[in-house]
Amino acid sequence: MSTMSLASPLPRVRRTLSAAALLCAATLAVYAPEVPAQVRPGPDFTELVEQTSPSVVNIRTSEKAKIGNRGSQQLDPGMEEFLRRFGIPVPNGRSPRGNEDDAPQRRGVGSGFILTADGLIMTNAHVVDGADELIVTLTDKREFKAKLIGADARTDVAVVKIEANGLPAVKIGDVSRLKVGEWVMAIGSPFNLENTVTAGIVSAKQRDTGDYLPFIQTDVAINPGNSGGPLLNMRGEVVGINSQIYSPSGGYAGISFAIPIDEAMRVADQLRSNGRVVRGRIGVRIAPVSKDVAESLGLGKNQGALVQGVEPGTPAEKAGVEAGDIITKVDGKPVERSVDLPRIIGGTKPGTKLPITVFRRGTAKDLVVTVAELEPDNKTSKAPAEPASSPVKSALGLTVSDLGEAARKELKIKGGVKVESVDGAAARAGLREGDVLLQIDNADITDAKQFTALVAKLDKNKAVSVLARRGDWVSYYVIRPTK
Repeated sequence: MSTMSLASPLPRVRRTLSAAALLCAATLAVYAPEVPAQVRPGPDFTELVEQTSPSVVNIRTSEKAKIGNRGSQQLDPGMEEFLRRFGIPVPNGRSPRGNEDDAPQRRGVGSGFILTADGLIMTNAHVVDGADELIVTLTDKREFKAKLIGADARTDVAVVKIEANGLPAVKIGDVSRLKVGEWVMAIGSPFNLENTVTAGIVSAKQRDTGDYLPFIQTDVAINPGNSGGPLLNMRGEVVGINSQIYSPSGGYAGISFAIPIDEAMRVADQLRSNGRVVRGRIGVRIAPVSKDVAESLGLGKNQGALVQGVEPGTPAEKAGVEAGDIITKVDGKPVERSVDLPRIIGGTKPGTKLPITVFRRGTAKDLVVTVAELEPDNKTSKAPAEPASSPVKSALGLTVSDLGEAARKELKIKGGVKVESVDGAAARAGLREGDVLLQIDNADITDAKQFTALVAKLDKNKAVSVLARRGDWVSYYVIRPTK
């Protein structure tokens, strides 16, 4: 009896405990904090810094003080001491140490990196611009006077040389393998603080901020003094030269730009062999093609480079390129954006005959241009002469007048009319008094009478493109009907 009385409650106890356990588990499931997903740790840059920092150098520049600086306004002693400590040039040409006017004076600081073991160093052209003396400091504190081999302001690349051997040269990376979102690191001397390391990610590639180079955009902190230093990938390879920042204040604001190392090396090779960079030119001024202009002209999509002007006597003029043409192909390759054209032509050897395709008055036309060498100065044409007839009002809100023979010769055009006044849809399109109209709806304009007749035939419910010259250059304007 006792055994049975003791044994019989056991199943009920087990059931009670099981129910309690389930209730406890359910309660824990409701109130227990959610276990976070595994977070990937950030990259460790320590080995990378140890590996690459010996290849990064500090570059100080100086120039002869100007005689006219004597007696310039005095700085507050505290501010002068701050500038002296950080190697920042003192305003008004004064030396931080109060040197005489005929002594060398510090101008600024920058960074660079060792290209070859025998002392070739790459940096920015703006770092060495105007310098009378270049001092390169290695990470082991050795200092050398450097010789400028060559600098190219258009790409902001420079090469200098120090007399040394056995130096730790950088490894050059493959920019084509660089991906947006990839970690990168910069080493330099911001504000003369040597061997400063900053890191971030690649924000964008092929960023168009210059005529001859597409830049690498990053969020790596770059400040004055970082210029010329390397941008490195996680394999310890140089993929760019830190060159520019986007900032309203002059300091780092979260966006920085680096010159792709493959482009920089092509420039450096020419600087080493010739001391300068030889580029091609054809003598045109260009602008982007907007979507509205492309549609109104029947081009299809906004591609190519709009020729705003053709310089007299240049290869483009000799080949038959006209203002208003849209260059869509060079050597059979499409020109997707206007910025592509100067890079393609600039990288072509002078003397090369290049086939080009232009879109003119609704049709494609093939031309051959002989590339010339790019010169530093460009000629400009004179301003338009006064009109030679009475103004005529058109339905587009444009009052135009004929151009005299002298004005046409001066502008080197066969026809066209001058805008005397503008209002309504034409004004909203951006046309101004003084503009010279050359084409409307892909038709050449000969005079005011013919222009008025062309306007009368237009569909009033459709947008119309007008090619207009303003000063030395031309652009397309799209006049939309008033709804």
